[in-house]
Amino acid sequence: MIPSRVLPISLRDANAFVLAHHRHSGQVRGCKFCVAVVDDLDAVHGVAIVGRPVARRLDDGKTAEVTRLCTDGIANGCSFLYSRCARIAKLMGYQKIITYTLATENGASLRASGWQCAPGLRGGGNWNVPGRPRADSRNTGPKRLYYKELR
Repeated sequence: MIPSRVLPISLRDANAFVLAHHRHSGQVRGCKFCVAVVDDLDAVHGVAIVGRPVARRLDDGKTAEVTRLCTDGIANGCSFLYSRCARIAKLMGYQKIITYTLATENGASLRASGWQCAPGLRGGGNWNVPGRPRADSRNTGPKRLYYKELR
């Protein structure tokens, strides 16, 4: 089965798909838009959730972030979703779209979609501080930043 098209999907339904299928990340709290990749029978095989950048210094009003992307293994589903998210973000007026992968992931679907990997690694710790304790995420390791200019 190959991806047929994308359809809008609610954040609730996208989060449910992420919880059922994502290897290491959970649901997100908010978004700008969500899309689902579907087959000819409109069965959902993957979702992408796009929102504001999590990193405050990147939240300039012109940058969108793919905060979750998940498929059930459909061939080319990830690159299909990354391409469509970039196209939709551009139509919405964004100038750049970003996402992060774990350092252990190879990013092939992003490169296939025309995204570039920024040099170096990002993050790697947690945000827990004495004045505001937070629960550790399963994803506290270093990450790679991928981006695509939308001009």
